[in-house]
Amino acid sequence: MATFTDWVEGARLRTLPAAIAPVLVGTGAAHALGASSLPRALLAAGVALSLQVGVNFANDYSDGIRGTDAVRAGPARLTGSGAARPGAVRAAAFASFAVAGVLGLALCAVAQTWWFLAVGAVAVLAAWGYTGGKRPYGYRGLGEVAVFVFFGLVAVLGTTYTQALRVSWPALGGAVAIGLLACALIMVNNVRDIPTDSVTGKHTLAVRLGDAGARRAYVALVALPLLVGAVIALAHPGALLVLLLAPWVWRLARVVLGGAGGRDLIVVLRDTGLLELAYGVLLTVGLVL
Repeated sequence: MATFTDWVEGARLRTLPAAIAPVLVGTGAAHALGASSLPRALLAAGVALSLQVGVNFANDYSDGIRGTDAVRAGPARLTGSGAARPGAVRAAAFASFAVAGVLGLALCAVAQTWWFLAVGAVAVLAAWGYTGGKRPYGYRGLGEVAVFVFFGLVAVLGTTYTQALRVSWPALGGAVAIGLLACALIMVNNVRDIPTDSVTGKHTLAVRLGDAGARRAYVALVALPLLVGAVIALAHPGALLVLLLAPWVWRLARVVLGGAGGRDLIVVLRDTGLLELAYGVLLTVGLVL
């Protein structure tokens, strides 16, 4: 029977910065437009965190019942390890999605952006379809596309719009940068799992690119946001603060290109999540200033 610690591990806390960073940047962009709102930002953060946890439990369930997680380089999953019943893990995913739905409804009511409920519904369907259903798109190398769209563009621009009722090109730039870093998270996670995914029919983008190609793609995904920050600085000079992260990016790039694997990549996964959060904080400060 799964312990509380097992369930916390199943929620995959290392990935949660991917939910917080876009809300920070979206709120910073709204502030630059003169219309930031702390209550709406907190509601958006609740939606994003609930969706992220729901995705993590949904992936645990779907990969587990398919046998993809029978052998893993990373931490054991709840379903794949047999620590928890598949039905319980699926219920945890649905409960997380339900919380996201309730908070999203509250956000739309406060912001009077009812049409955004349709966007939220699509986001939940995309979260489930990543590894769930008969033809999961994550098994066809499309996971990064969905992550870029929903944890980058939709999360940042949606946060800005529900506060300012409009978006700006710096918000779009921030959305692209955060989306790229979110893709880096999934890329390095899948680089770690290439040996097992390639023999279980899970053809992630990392599997399709091959080990060397996927590692180079990861480096591009963590480096390009620095360039995006420099472009945003043309309108908001404070955005240059993100360049302080260049040494951190360089260190991660060296580790990944150096052939790190197994538990070393788990550390890289954690540090990539923290990099995304740090980028979100610095870009937000830059937009506010």
